[in-house]
Amino acid sequence: MIKVICVGKIKEKYLNDAIDEYKKRLSKYTKLEIIEVNDINTDNIEYNLLKEKELIEKNISDKDYIITLEIEGNMLNSVEFAKKLDNIFNTNSTITFIIGGSNGLHSDIKIRSNYKLSFSKMTFPHQLFRVNLLEQIYRAFKINNNESYHK
Repeated sequence: MIKVICVGKIKEKYLNDAIDEYKKRLSKYTKLEIIEVNDINTDNIEYNLLKEKELIEKNISDKDYIITLEIEGNMLNSVEFAKKLDNIFNTNSTITFIIGGSNGLHSDIKIRSNYKLSFSKMTFPHQLFRVNLLEQIYRAFKINNNESYHK
C-alpha cells in the first residue's frame, strides 16, 4: 500500500483530474490512499509547522516506511526510484510519502523519515508536485513489472 500525506488541498479541477487518472492507473498495482491535511497559515511559521506536524502524525503508523519529500533529499532517476520502492516493499507493506506545505516540514517529521527524497533543487507548487509524484510512482511500477511505458 502507498499513502501520500499532503499538506493542503487541491482546488483546481485539471489537477484533480490528473490525480484521479494516476489513482486509476495505480489501482492495478497497489492500494493508494491520498490524505490531505489542512495547511496552517498564520504569521508564525514555527507554529504553522508544529500544527501541520500534528495533523501529519495522526496519519502515520509505526509500521509505515516514511519517505519525506525534501529539497535537501537524495535525487534518484526513475530506474533508481523504481528499485528503491521495490526494495522497500520487500520488507514493508506500507510506504508513506509526505509532501509538506509552503513552509516545508517540521524537523520532527524529517527526523522520523526513513528516506529523504528530492525531485529537484527547484521549488514546485505543492499541488502540481502531487501529480509529479504519482506519475513517478506509476512509472516505477511499470519499470518493476517490465512493462513498456512511454519515455
